[in-house]
Amino acid sequence: MIVHLHLVRHGQTTFNRYNRLQGWSNAPLTDKGLADADKAGDKLRDIDFAAAYCSDTTRAQTTARRILDINEQNGHKRPELHDDMHFREQYYGYFEGQDMNVAWWAAGAPHDAPTYNAIIEQYGLGATKDFLKEADPFHDAESDEEYWQRIEGGYTLIANDTTLHDGDHVLQISHGNTLLSLMHRFAPEGYDLSERPANGSVTCFDFDTAQPIDRAMTVVSYNQ
Repeated sequence: MIVHLHLVRHGQTTFNRYNRLQGWSNAPLTDKGLADADKAGDKLRDIDFAAAYCSDTTRAQTTARRILDINEQNGHKRPELHDDMHFREQYYGYFEGQDMNVAWWAAGAPHDAPTYNAIIEQYGLGATKDFLKEADPFHDAESDEEYWQRIEGGYTLIANDTTLHDGDHVLQISHGNTLLSLMHRFAPEGYDLSERPANGSVTCFDFDTAQPIDRAMTVVSYNQ
């Protein structure tokens, strides 16, 4: 069974505005963030969603509900919204709420890679997670292995959704680094992944629920 996933990055939050790491912590949507959600809703107004999933953070829940409001106002049946911790952003542990530049310097400087982009260029995206866990004095931040184990659990939930049928459309509210992680793992050559997904942007995947996760995702579009 193939389902069409429409992944929306949540609207801008106060932490986004202040350039702070925001993983499992909650920060409210700004006025711009509410407008981001509504803009995504307008983009998706003609999609008939069979299911909707988001993380159990308020920024994702608020974004999802505003999109589904617009969708319902345009004549579509409103699916139940499933919120679950498996769809959360990467967990930054001690660095939750920290200025991004300070946090990535702490993670990368011991490896001669003092910025987020430098870590990726020299060591790959997975190292951003592993280096941050290493720099965390409590080692609470998620490693790359821990992160993917949790994220894959979320897609297992979708794959096991008995209400879905081949060709159905699924709304999923996602997060910036999670979208980048998915793209780095599954995107073919040709995508500019130095461009972070914008708040309220839509990224689409075809998800073959019968395949192992490493072969299950096909990128359709990014950061639209």
